[in-house]
Order: sequence, then C-alpha cells, then structure tokens
Amino acid sequence: MPARPPRPRTRKVSLTVESAARTAPAAVIVAIDGPSGTGKSSTSKAVAAKLGLSYLDTGAQYRAITWWMITNEIDTDDPAAIATAAAKPVIVSGTDPSGPTITVDGLDAAGPIRTQEVTAKVSAVSAVPEVRALITQLQRDIAASAPAGIVVEGRDIGTTVLPDADLKVFLTASPEARAARRSGELKGVDVASTREALLKRDAADSGRKTSPLAKAADAVEVDTTELTLGQVIECVVTLIEEKRAAK
Repeated sequence: MPARPPRPRTRKVSLTVESAARTAPAAVIVAIDGPSGTGKSSTSKAVAAKLGLSYLDTGAQYRAITWWMITNEIDTDDPAAIATAAAKPVIVSGTDPSGPTITVDGLDAAGPIRTQEVTAKVSAVSAVPEVRALITQLQRDIAASAPAGIVVEGRDIGTTVLPDADLKVFLTASPEARAARRSGELKGVDVASTREALLKRDAADSGRKTSPLAKAADAVEVDTTELTLGQVIECVVTLIEEKRAAK
C-alpha cells in the first residue's frame, strides 16, 4: 500500500475572551421627604425613571385610605372609627415611575383621591396610629421587593418607614414658592388661600404624635425655592450615583 502523506501538525489555541459587560448598578433605596409643594413627586418620578428604579408615592396611599373612609361613610373625625375600619380596604400601588397606579379594592383610585374633600381630611385619617402602622408595613414590603431599588417619597420615610435607606433627601422651599407651584397645579386656585392651606397642613403633619413630618438627622437637605425642576432632579441623581458607587 502506498504510504499515507503526513498529516499536518496542528496546534490548539485557546482564546480567553474577557467580558466587557458592565456590572449592574447596586440596588439602592432612596427616601425623599418634605412638605407639599417642594417638588417631591415630580423629582421622585423623574429620578426613578432616569435611573431605572421603582417609585412609590406614599401620600397617595394615605389619600386612598381616606377616600375609602369617605366612600364608606366612616366618620373621619372619629379616630376610633377610623382605627376599627383601617384594615378593611385593600390598597395596591403600581411602582412604574412612568405610570404609577393605585387601586382600592380593585378600583382605580388615581383620580378620586385627588379631590378637595380627600385633601381636607387626609391629615386627620393619616394621624391615626392604626392607619400609619398598616400603611407603613405596606410601604416597607413594597420597598423590600423592588429588584433594582426604589425611590420612596413622603413625609416620614427617612425617619420612620425606611430609617436604613441608602440615601435620605429632605426637600424644602419657601411657603410662597410652594403655594405658587401648588396653585398652578390646581388651576385657578388662589395663591394666598393655597399658602394658608399648605401651612395648615404643615402644622398638622409636623405636630402629630405618630410619625410626624420631620427631617432625618442624616438626610441631605435641598432647598428648591430658587431651583428649576431639572436642577433638583440632577442634584438628587448625583447623590444617588455617589451612593451607588460607594456600595
């Protein structure tokens, strides 16, 4: 038999390909507190959307339970009646910052909770300890289940609801600036009366015994009086990115 031609000598070459994929940012929990009219909602939603975080408007939850009390003819001037009924409504909050939702017993409550009647009674309802205990636990559960992290806005988030939040921000603004913003949102409402209503709400929220409106000792205070919304958003985004980088 004719001899077979020699087989070409081959050499195995192993190539190591290093992945250039970026590590996902660390999950971060952000608490944004402050009185009405400081830009909490607009800032919180925009920041959450920009950074891919969930978003929770805790004030909407208190408005939702207040609306339920009114609809079911619970006397909102009777703390005992409120306490007895507090566990009955089922409140579900959607946490997509581009379209946050809230339902009560399966009904869309996004519109009804913004009525003047609810606004006038929400402080009294939210001051009842049983209401705060239930809603606080709901808020903690939602924050704990957010995969990438969450921006939670309210009045007692950094002090009571999420005292171990990675970042706490407290927004402030002059009463005049807050009144101007809020009356603009409500269309045609008098600025002077709006200012009076805001100050009255401040007093009620700051003076309640259970979880009052207060700045956490380790919160970063941001005065939004002279800032545009874009500037406030950028400020908070920078603070969050610094926290992420340090984790």
